[in-house]
Amino acid sequence: MIYADYNGSAPLSLEVRDYLLKRFEKGPFANPNAIHYLGSKCLMGMENARSVCAKVLGADYEQVTFNSGATEGISTVFHTCLSNETKKKVVIISGIEHSAVVNTAQYYGTKGFTVKTLPVTCDGVVDMTTLKAWINEDAGQIALIAIMAANNETGVIQPYQEISRLCSLNQIPYLCDTTQFIGKTPFNFKESNIDYAVCSGHKLGAMTGTGILLARNPEKLLPLIIGGGQEKGHRGGTQNYLGNETIAVALSTLEKTFQNIPALSKKREEFENKVKAAFPEVVIIGEKAPRLATTTYISYPGLHGQAVQIELESNDIFVTTSSACSDNMPVTSKVLKAMGTCDNIGRGVVRISLCLNSPLEYYDRLADALIKAYSKLAKVKSF
Repeated sequence: MIYADYNGSAPLSLEVRDYLLKRFEKGPFANPNAIHYLGSKCLMGMENARSVCAKVLGADYEQVTFNSGATEGISTVFHTCLSNETKKKVVIISGIEHSAVVNTAQYYGTKGFTVKTLPVTCDGVVDMTTLKAWINEDAGQIALIAIMAANNETGVIQPYQEISRLCSLNQIPYLCDTTQFIGKTPFNFKESNIDYAVCSGHKLGAMTGTGILLARNPEKLLPLIIGGGQEKGHRGGTQNYLGNETIAVALSTLEKTFQNIPALSKKREEFENKVKAAFPEVVIIGEKAPRLATTTYISYPGLHGQAVQIELESNDIFVTTSSACSDNMPVTSKVLKAMGTCDNIGRGVVRISLCLNSPLEYYDRLADALIKAYSKLAKVKSF
């Protein structure tokens, strides 16, 4: 079997599984906020995990807030920056943001904020010329800029460090959705100069329902969940201490795999070239832009992506498409529409996303299976 949907969710890593088995055997299990011995032990384990996460992510210990995942972190930042106290009423997002950002921005759009959507190039990179112009025109009215580090569909890496510098110079809070970036390539929070970054444990091989919000100035955070004042008042509710421990294990493991990036990137390029040599009409989305080493977003124009997905699954290869179906009709995703991708290409995409530990020979098997699928389906084109 080849699991190639790591951008969707990573299976529990072997290291996390081993850790949990040992952890379940020896304990302890208690409320980490209790003052008795067992509670203190649980708290100590969780705080050790916080220290590990901070070190791997290049953050200070107090800048790490554990939560349920990136969506909660994004909502918390919007809640913080767009509170009733702010007189600034403009929010800037990009046309390729995850729904967690888009839908939250749209919600605040109904509350009196103006949401401006930054265009992107045909390669899926945000239009920096337009962003600079908007900042020059309206810096004093911008309450928040939310632009991701790497796109979940295309794997295209955004100029987040340049955006961070612009925001810093103009004293504009910057939320960077690093959910697809962290764990797939090196990231240093303090060096990035980003104000807020988020990640989800299930993208890293940790337990589902866990995550981290990184805040440059955590004292500015307004809790979305008030509760009993846990996480230094930044996020109420009894902490998922076991889940938080698994994030530390997963991040420590992933840090060791960054050495695999050059070889994996080269092998991915060979895979893409092999498929294009067999079918010159094939399109690699974002091919000319900087991309994560683990992601290929590929389309055979005129074929339905779901049909390709089914063919691959019959060979025990699991990928995904971008489609949200209505009456079983494939649609072009909002990300691809923002890139100006036509439906003939957009409806045919499949996303292949591996992890940094994936065997290089997976790409050979993927190429053979994809060429076989295209050969079969091209004889009866879908549209």
